[in-house]
Amino acid sequence: MTAANPFFAPSELPYELPPFARIEVSHFREALERGMAEQLAEVEAIALSAEEPTMANTIDALERSGRILTRVMRVFDNQTSADTNEELQQIEADFAPRFAAHDDAILLNERLFARIDALYARRDELDLTAEARHVLRRYHLDFVRAGAALAPEQRQRLREINTQLASLSTLFGSNLLADTNASALQLSSRADLDGLSEDAIAAAAAAAQSRGLDGYLITLVLPTHQPALESLTNRQVRRRLYEASVARGSRGNAHDNTDIARQLVVLRAERAELLGYRSHSDYVLADRTAGSNEQLDAMLDQLIAPAVANAHAEQADLAAAMAADGVEDEFAAWDWAFYAEAVRRERYELDTNALRPYFEVDRTLVDGVFFAATSLYGITFTARDDLQAYHPEARVFEVRNADGSELGLFIADYFTRDSKRGGAWMNSLVTQSRLLDQKPVVLNNMNIPKPPPGQPALMSLDEVRTMFHEFGHALHGLFSSVTYPRVAGTAVARDFVEYPSQVNEMWLSWPEVIANYTRHHESAEPLPADVITRIEESSAFNQGFETVSYLAATWLDLCWHRLGAAEARALEGSIEDFERRALEQVGLALETVPPRYRSAYFNHIFASGYASGYYSYIWSEVLDADTVEWFKESGGLQRRNGDLFRDALLARGASGPEMSFFESFRGRPASITPLLERRGLASAPSSP
Repeated sequence: MTAANPFFAPSELPYELPPFARIEVSHFREALERGMAEQLAEVEAIALSAEEPTMANTIDALERSGRILTRVMRVFDNQTSADTNEELQQIEADFAPRFAAHDDAILLNERLFARIDALYARRDELDLTAEARHVLRRYHLDFVRAGAALAPEQRQRLREINTQLASLSTLFGSNLLADTNASALQLSSRADLDGLSEDAIAAAAAAAQSRGLDGYLITLVLPTHQPALESLTNRQVRRRLYEASVARGSRGNAHDNTDIARQLVVLRAERAELLGYRSHSDYVLADRTAGSNEQLDAMLDQLIAPAVANAHAEQADLAAAMAADGVEDEFAAWDWAFYAEAVRRERYELDTNALRPYFEVDRTLVDGVFFAATSLYGITFTARDDLQAYHPEARVFEVRNADGSELGLFIADYFTRDSKRGGAWMNSLVTQSRLLDQKPVVLNNMNIPKPPPGQPALMSLDEVRTMFHEFGHALHGLFSSVTYPRVAGTAVARDFVEYPSQVNEMWLSWPEVIANYTRHHESAEPLPADVITRIEESSAFNQGFETVSYLAATWLDLCWHRLGAAEARALEGSIEDFERRALEQVGLALETVPPRYRSAYFNHIFASGYASGYYSYIWSEVLDADTVEWFKESGGLQRRNGDLFRDALLARGASGPEMSFFESFRGRPASITPLLERRGLASAPSSP
C-alpha cells in the first residue's frame, strides 16, 4: 500500500488538486500515521538544531514541515464533512485525540519554543518584511496561548484536556449528523405538503425514496428554522416539523448531545484557567478583533433592545394575520415563518416561494455569482470536466485573472445528502503560498435539496444568499497573495473571517447582477423589474425576528463559555433550564423566537471552531455594512472598486493586523450606523 498511497507525494494534477480518482478510504489511516510521524521528526530536527535561530531555519522550516500530513488532513477534513461514512467516522473518532496530542507535541515542545522565543526577542534586530514580522509574532503567540510557557505538570494536564476535547467534539458532530438524519419528518399524504412548491414536493418524494421509505420526507437543515415552515399550510405539520428541529441532540437517545455539551464547557473553562484566563470566552476574545467581552457587550447592547422591540411589533402583525385566517389558537413559534410570508406577500406583493422558478442552481452560479466576480475583479471561470472532485456532484472550475494568468481552482458542491453534514461552508484543499509555490484550490458546500432526475434544481432566496456568501469565502481564499501558509486566505481572526463573505452577499440583488441570472427555468422570462424592486424594499422585513434569533444563539454561546470551571461543574438543572435563564438575563427569552441554534445542535460552538465566537457574524457585519456603503458611494460594480478591495483586504489574509487593513481601506474605524440602518434598528423603539 505504501507505494500506492497517493498522499505520499505531491499531486501532479493542475494546481496540485488531490488525485481523487486514486484515493481510497484505506489510504487515510496510513497517510495520517506517516504524516504525523514525519512532521514530528522534522520538528524535532528544528528544535535540536545547534544553529542560532533564524527565520529560515526555524519559522520557514516549520512552515515547510508536515507536507504529507497537510495533504491528507485537508482531504480528510473535507471528506468527513461532505461525504462521510461509517469507516471514515471511525477513523475520525480514532484519530481525533491523536490529532490533539500531535498538535500538543509541537506547541508544547520546550526546545522549539525556546528557539521561537529567542528569535522573537531579537525581532527588532532582524531585517524582516512586515509579513514575516507578523508571522513571527503569530507563532510566538500561538505557542504561548497553547501553554508552552506553563510548568511541566500544567502542560501535562493541558494535553489531557485537549485530547478529551477533541474526542468529545468529534462525537458531538457525529451524533448531530445521525440525529438530524433520524429526525427528518416523514409524511404519508401529499395533502400534508400543501403549500410547498412542486419542486419541493418532488424533492421530498425523492428523499423518501432514497431511504427506501414510502411517501415524503422533509429533511432538516442545521438551524432551528426549517425552510418548509414558510409554506406548509397544515398547522399541525408545521408544529411537528418545528418540534423535530428543536429536539435534535436532546431526545435522550443514543445520539443525545446534552451531556457532551456540558463536558465540553467544563473542560474548556479548566483549560482557560490553566492558561491564566477567567473563562474560555476571555481566552478566545483576547486573540480576536473584538478584544474583550466588555467591548463585545458594548456592541451587543446597541442591538438587543431595538431588535426585541421590533420582534414584538412584528409578532403583533403576524398574530393579527393568523386571527384573520380564523385560527383561534395562541400564536406559536411554528406559525412565525408561515405568517411572515403571508404578511410579506400582502405588504410588498412579494411571494418568496414564487421566486424559486427564477433561481435555478447552475444559472445562479454562472450568470449570478461568477458574473458578479468577473464584473468586479475581471476573473474568469472555466469548467474542468477533465478534473475529478471528491464526489460526482462536486464540479471543478479553473479560475484565471483578467490577464489570463492562473489563479486557482474552485469546486462547487451544492446538494444535500445523508453523508454530508448540515449547513454551508468553504474549505481549502490547497492553500496559496509563495514559500511553497502553491496556488489555491477552494470549495463551497451547501445543502440544497436534490430534485429527482430530469427536474430543475431550484433555490429559495435565502439559499441564493448563502451561495453568494460562501463564494465570498472562496474569493478570500482564491485571492490570497502571501508568502507564509500560516496567514494565507481565510486564516484570519474568527471574528473577521465572515466579513468578506458577507460583503459578497450585496451582489445578489445588485441591478446588473440580478437581471443577469434570474430567468424562469421554463419560459426563460426575466424576473420582472418591479419584483426586484420589491425584494430590495422588503430587505428589512422580519429583521426583528432574524436579529433576535441570531442574538439569542450568540448569547447562549457566550453564557456557556463565560463560566469558570467551578461554575460549570456546579451547574444544576437541565440544559433547557440553563438556556432559559441565560436568555431571560438579557431579555432574549421570546417563546415565539427560538435561538437560531439550541445548545444540543449548536454545531458551530461544540463541534467547529466558533466556541465563544458565534458573535463573529454580527461583529463582521458591522464591517460588511460599512463596506457596502463604500461600494455604493464609489460607484458599485466596477473593476477599480474590486481591484482596490482585492488588493487592500482579500489578498492580505492574516499577513498583518486585520483591523489595520480595514481602517486603511476605509480611511477610518468602522461605524455601526450602516448595520443599524440595514436591520431597521436605527430608529426602533425601546423594548417593553
